[in-house]
Amino acid sequence: MSNQNVLVTYSAPVSFLASESWRQMLAALQSQLPLRSIHWKSASRPNLKTIQELELTLVPLDSLRDEHTSQVPITLLEKPLLNLYVVTCEDNDLYKTNVKKQIKDWHSSISQRKNQEWIIVHVVRSDVKTTDRKFFNMKTSVLDKIKADFNIDKRDRCVQLSWTAGDHSPVIWADLVNKIKDGLLSALDSSVSQREEEVRRSESQRQMPGWNFCTFFILKACLTYYESLASSFEGVKLFEDALHQYNELEVSFIQVLREKNMSWFGSLIQPLDKDDSVPLLSITKKHYRDLILANSISVFDFRIYLLARQCVLLNKMRRPSEICQKVTTFLGTFGRRLREVEAKLPEYFIESWIFSSSLSVVDQCDTWATATELDSIQLARFSANKGELLELAKTQLDMIGVKVGHLPRKPPFATTYTEETASHSEQIDKRSSMRRISNHEIILAIGDKQAFYDLYCATSNRAIDMYVKAGRRKFALKLHGFLAALDIHRGRLTSALSIFTSLPAHYAPHMWISLESFVLSRALDIHAELKNPQDREWIHILLAYLRTCTNDMSKELTLEVDQEKSVTQLIKALHTAAASLDSDLVHTDHPIMAVQASGDATCSDNEDLVLVDVTVSNHLPCEVLVDEINMTLRGRDSERLKFTAKVDKLPPGRSNVTLSCPSSSWGLYTPESSEIVMSRIHFQWQHTGTAATTAKRNQISLVRVPRSLRALDIQIRQPQQTELGTTSHLLLVISTGQNDISRATIKLTPPSGVQLNYSAARLEAEGTGTLVTSDDAIVLLDVPVDADVVISLPHSDASRYHTMKIWLNVTYNTQSSMDVIRTLQTSRIVTVSLPIAVNVEDFFRGKRLFSKFTISATSHQHVRISSTELQGARSLDGVKISGCRRSRPVVTVTPEHPVNFLFSIESSNGPVLDPLNLVIKYRILRDEVEALVRQTVEAVLSSMAVEEPQYGSLRRMLIDKLVAQLESNAEWVEAYRATGEIISPHSFEDGGDFQGPIREVCLSISGTALAQCRSETASPCPWREIKIPVDVPRMNIVTAAQITVQPSSLPSDIQSDQLPPIYAGQPINATLIFKTSFHWAEKEGKQRCYTMRYDVEERIKDWLLCGRKRGEFVATDGGSFTVPLTLIALHHGEITLPKVDVRPLPISTQASMGSTVPSADAYQVHGAEKVLILPRGGRSTYIVGMGGEYE
Repeated sequence: MSNQNVLVTYSAPVSFLASESWRQMLAALQSQLPLRSIHWKSASRPNLKTIQELELTLVPLDSLRDEHTSQVPITLLEKPLLNLYVVTCEDNDLYKTNVKKQIKDWHSSISQRKNQEWIIVHVVRSDVKTTDRKFFNMKTSVLDKIKADFNIDKRDRCVQLSWTAGDHSPVIWADLVNKIKDGLLSALDSSVSQREEEVRRSESQRQMPGWNFCTFFILKACLTYYESLASSFEGVKLFEDALHQYNELEVSFIQVLREKNMSWFGSLIQPLDKDDSVPLLSITKKHYRDLILANSISVFDFRIYLLARQCVLLNKMRRPSEICQKVTTFLGTFGRRLREVEAKLPEYFIESWIFSSSLSVVDQCDTWATATELDSIQLARFSANKGELLELAKTQLDMIGVKVGHLPRKPPFATTYTEETASHSEQIDKRSSMRRISNHEIILAIGDKQAFYDLYCATSNRAIDMYVKAGRRKFALKLHGFLAALDIHRGRLTSALSIFTSLPAHYAPHMWISLESFVLSRALDIHAELKNPQDREWIHILLAYLRTCTNDMSKELTLEVDQEKSVTQLIKALHTAAASLDSDLVHTDHPIMAVQASGDATCSDNEDLVLVDVTVSNHLPCEVLVDEINMTLRGRDSERLKFTAKVDKLPPGRSNVTLSCPSSSWGLYTPESSEIVMSRIHFQWQHTGTAATTAKRNQISLVRVPRSLRALDIQIRQPQQTELGTTSHLLLVISTGQNDISRATIKLTPPSGVQLNYSAARLEAEGTGTLVTSDDAIVLLDVPVDADVVISLPHSDASRYHTMKIWLNVTYNTQSSMDVIRTLQTSRIVTVSLPIAVNVEDFFRGKRLFSKFTISATSHQHVRISSTELQGARSLDGVKISGCRRSRPVVTVTPEHPVNFLFSIESSNGPVLDPLNLVIKYRILRDEVEALVRQTVEAVLSSMAVEEPQYGSLRRMLIDKLVAQLESNAEWVEAYRATGEIISPHSFEDGGDFQGPIREVCLSISGTALAQCRSETASPCPWREIKIPVDVPRMNIVTAAQITVQPSSLPSDIQSDQLPPIYAGQPINATLIFKTSFHWAEKEGKQRCYTMRYDVEERIKDWLLCGRKRGEFVATDGGSFTVPLTLIALHHGEITLPKVDVRPLPISTQASMGSTVPSADAYQVHGAEKVLILPRGGRSTYIVGMGGEYE
């Protein structure tokens, strides 16, 4: 009833309707249909509605029968919403005498129709040119007269159409089409508003006697005299509004059900033939409207009819997923309602009806969806909803199979049957209906077991296929589990075992613990029934099953399984099977057990052994037989400590176990992994880097391993003597502590680019063990207790590093426990760069060379320098080296204050060809203070007679504590540099946290021992020595430039220090003297001559210079050159003489086929001289007028 179009009538003079022009005009108007983009804004609806397309049916007005009153409401679209009248008159007189009356008669008949609009169309030919009106021509047109005569209200219902036969242009028809849209919307709005008011009035009378829901439904679904609201909205393509009407009807019906006011309906259901098998969404299978009008429709038929109408609208709205979802909900809820009257229904009616309806809806939706384009998301949702319908159909087969005995009355099949029939079992036994179901597939499946199995598998596979397409893998896997259970029932155990074994891997990621547990338990049962060996595959299945036993599981699936299986027997079987494995089996992150650190570690007092307490949790209700428990701790530099304990069994719940690790490592560690060994099965857990461990906030994340002061220790430092240009060394200091080392293997890992020469390692002192070298490690044998072994280890160049971080890995055993391999894993940072930097500056003065060495600190550390010597080789003859006398025995170099040292080199044989060595003895202030602290602590402990077992540990503890306190606060440094007094921190002055004798030791150290004035050389710290090779530079030409001044009035033999006073502006005779020497040149260069160019500095503010200020001269070994100059001082005062720049000119060489510039150095002999210039004196006479009579 909703497929009809909106009716629009047309009328015109009879002669025009019979003409060819009208047929052409009607065809042109129909070509503009359907109407598009119609926007309806109703006063009763807040939102704007858009009708994308609206089909119209144009009919003559005379073809419709007269309107009459009907007792059965009709739809809005059965009556026209708009009436058109076409006028072709263009003559005013003709309009007045004839046409006006025709329009008036038509208008009178149309005005009597309710909720209908009308439009008068004035047609003129577009090819006829209308004459221009004059400004004062008051004659009106036919269109104006029509508007004046019939536009009674303010709304304009007249439109002019300029049309020529054959013209289909949309532009010409635009005004008429817009008028038609406005008229249709106005008529629709008024009709809908009227009928909505009638519906509200009827709904408000619900509590009054005589109110009938069926009549209300007809009002809601079919408006009186016009179409129903829902059907009318559907007819004008407003599917949302139509669906809304049916949804309101559904809500009203549910309210009636709650009130139990069902007197207008028949019984809940009156089953007829084929009711259980006909398509659910078919509207034509019964005369639903007649049943509704007769108040005899059953609730069953009414709900199906209402559902079918909703699904038809959802299909037109391109929403097939909602159709499947709505049907699934309906079948589930109404099926439970039918269980209340199951005794009155044919046997298996409900199951057959739900099964047939589910499949018919899937097929119907597939047919509808062929005309709909769905994207990937919509298609996945559509497939999932179809899968739910097919699974619902499969569920009905579960119930039928359990009833007739084709399926066992146990999970998973009996679960649905128990739920559905538990509350209605008594009614089922008193069945009164003698009818039979009509679905042939169900009838055949009930009588034939093989047909049932085929139908069951086909339906399940269809559902699985839909779930796979939807991406709902876990739903598909659940159905696979049902098929596997069916294989067990049918005796196909091998196939069932294959399915049950493969399913848990798919269930686990989705956390379907109950299904996973059920599937694994079934796999274990089948494995036992087949009498397969308990091999590695069986162990995997059992471990997976035990995993589910520690989690919350569904009791309905595991109740019987728990009764059949004893976890204790399974654990014993697992231990037996593990012992028979041919190789180790590693299983990670199994939840049946867990290992967690309980707190910080402790150290043994008698050996290098670290102990840590762990809490082992056994989540099973029985004891677990194990062999070993391990935990690995990881440090910051990737060092790892493995703690182990031998254990026989673990009781249920929590138990504490102490693990041990033979190691002397210490520091802050984090649990990395733990392991429980059961024969050849290794249960392992990762404690870092996994989301599962991160979520456990109460788990200890850090374990502090304390340092044992009597354990093996290795320090790395630089050697005492360093010579640049030779192979670099590192010193390894191995302290054995309480260990009598039998064999120790030391491996070092330097940073990239640095190679260690293990084969060249040597002991610094004999008698402290035996050193065995190899290519990749250092082996130390037979080292006694409390011994310090120093090993020198050469390495490659490491100048690109300031400090090196070296990884140490030491494995050792002792004489007392040869079978225990102990480890030390740690890292050491050693400074490889020099703490001082040396810069040199050379000054040539004839046959002497002055070298100034500037020593500065390269870090924030203060450096003490004891001595600095410039040494030459013993075979060096004719060279005399002398240095400046020092004012203090020890000089301190700080980052802000470098120190200079000056040396004089005098060579009688020309240039010095062999390099010299700068030898610097120094020590870092930190090492100096640490040595003082060590000396002080040892002296105090010796005076207090501390027992020998405690002496070593107490000595190291106090030294480390005091050094750490001094490092944390540098306020004592300035006082120590000035007086040598070490001001200890406040914690030591108060005794710190120590008690008893140790407190007395701290007070003695801080009170008297350290707080003493000392000299700079009082520290027992040895001086380090660095030897730096120094090349003596060579110079081809050394030039001495000198300016001598002498007044012109004095003889030339008077010396400059005897000069008379010189006044400003007075000319002064000066001589520029150049003396050249080739003493520091190569032998072959001493016989050559060089052309030199000089340039006297012009100082226009001090001197006026006259003479040859620039020029060239030839330099020879020991030669001289003079140039006369005249100087005039421009002001008085002490004025320095001008400087002279001297440089050699390039010389041509045959070897390089070009020119080279020889090396040269020039110095100013007069550089420090100044000339005293006096101001010029004179006499001046002034006449001053006194004024008065004397003038």
